[in-house]
Amino acid sequence: MWILGVNAPPTGWHDTSACLVNGDGDIVAFSEEERINRRRHSLYRKPVNAARFCLEQAGISASDIDVVAVGWDGEQLYPRRFADDADFLAHAVGLDFGARTPEVVRVPHHQAHAASAFHASPFPKAGVLVIDGHGENESSSIWTYEEGAPPRRERSWQRTASLGYAYDAASTWLGFSFLNAGKTMGLAAYGRAAGLEVEQLVDVRGDDFRLAVEPLAENTGRATAEEIKEQYETVVGRWRERYTAIAGTDAPSLPEGRLAEDPKAVLVAYTAQRVIEETVTHLAALTRKAAGVEELCLSGGVALNCSTNGTLPGPLYVPPVPHDAGVALGAAWTVRPPRRRAGALSPYLGSDIHASGPAGRGEPVDTSGLTATDLDIDHVTELLLGGAVGAVAQGRAEVGPRALCHRSIIAVPDTAGVNTRVNTIKNREQWRPFAGVTRPAYGARLWERQEHLSLYMLGAARATELGRAVAPGVVHVDGTTRPQVLHGDEAPAVGAVLDALEDRGAPPVLLNTSFNDRGEPIVDTARDAVAAFRSMDLDFLVLGDRLYRKADGPGGAR
Repeated sequence: MWILGVNAPPTGWHDTSACLVNGDGDIVAFSEEERINRRRHSLYRKPVNAARFCLEQAGISASDIDVVAVGWDGEQLYPRRFADDADFLAHAVGLDFGARTPEVVRVPHHQAHAASAFHASPFPKAGVLVIDGHGENESSSIWTYEEGAPPRRERSWQRTASLGYAYDAASTWLGFSFLNAGKTMGLAAYGRAAGLEVEQLVDVRGDDFRLAVEPLAENTGRATAEEIKEQYETVVGRWRERYTAIAGTDAPSLPEGRLAEDPKAVLVAYTAQRVIEETVTHLAALTRKAAGVEELCLSGGVALNCSTNGTLPGPLYVPPVPHDAGVALGAAWTVRPPRRRAGALSPYLGSDIHASGPAGRGEPVDTSGLTATDLDIDHVTELLLGGAVGAVAQGRAEVGPRALCHRSIIAVPDTAGVNTRVNTIKNREQWRPFAGVTRPAYGARLWERQEHLSLYMLGAARATELGRAVAPGVVHVDGTTRPQVLHGDEAPAVGAVLDALEDRGAPPVLLNTSFNDRGEPIVDTARDAVAAFRSMDLDFLVLGDRLYRKADGPGGAR
């Protein structure tokens, strides 16, 4: 049996994706469409290339698919839009399924999020908290999941009582897209560092919460996408009015690159961040109480808020794909949960660096003008200790928005100045932070311990005195970092460099950030990696088992 899970339009109109699981619930392949079509967030684009990649990995054709599982109830949101399932699949996926139309299973959005978190976790039973902008009829929901038992939804909150809406409003007030909420989170840290006192915009009491912007009357269970869009715009507009009243102005006074110097911009970002932190802390406790266990999973777009995740007590698990791309996996797993679970999910489920076909696009890699040698970890380590900034592209790509050392830019973070250089290389605002990667034993000395969040770089942790001393390039203004820990050989080149640093008596920690230029998705194939290497001021590129350097120009061979 083959189940193709998708996040696809018209319901899933951003972060479209495809995931293929077999009859045992094993993941064969998983990719976000943006990695292949090279369009950030793949807005309004069907995941046809991601789906083709999945089929290619399994060695099957679209006619072999038994079920297409969709992470939304499109029948509610777009009633009578499609004549039948074949019409829907042509619009949403774009594959030619042949004479036999596969069964279409529409999984409610929050259930798909919840399934993607629990079944990826190492827990046999857990409370699952889903928080995002909205599903079909809710913005937050609490679930109990247990192996061998059907999931149980414990309770939910209406769409317009949305923490996601509150954060979207702050992000757009600051001049960002709602898809750039990570920038808002990074800016909020300047408010925490300054010890700002902010207005309380959430009342947390008993077993509920009340936001400062009251939710609207809703057509629960029957609201269409158009109704939901109108309500979203109304509620976000009211939140923006509230932030304007707090700041005394309706926009920042400084450009994006200098927002950390704008006290009112920092105030708005930190005010929104505190709403998230206070409410999620309360909802996490309610989730544990409802499930009757301490094990907790988070999913939904708000689960990408690393600063909040880092404040929650464990045991806590957030999957590598908590955002909307992850419902492709959750929908497929709702149809066929995994029969075998062996710890937390490996995120390395995407394209191989030397892939051909849909992912590799069948195009040769032009390495003219570059010098190439066999990969020598000692040489790479020497370059890094000498101040070089390089990129690594090896193995299968990570799923999710965090680069986890298969498609990463790396540097030694022994000075704050490396932060400036890497932000310049990536054409990012200088106030934005970076993350660190190390081995478990050394990580325990550098920052607060995280059992599961550091698998995928999804939780902020306070740096120790040693961490601040040896790795200032990955410590943010509020004294935290967003660590990743490599336990074995899951990222061969970076793991080997960490071990080589330790052998040389140097701190075995690296700055790790995504290998992409401003406005681009993370690189996927060798061709993407070489193109990005050429366009960015990087000193070297580890591509598979080869080391490339530029013969001329900035970052050239020296």
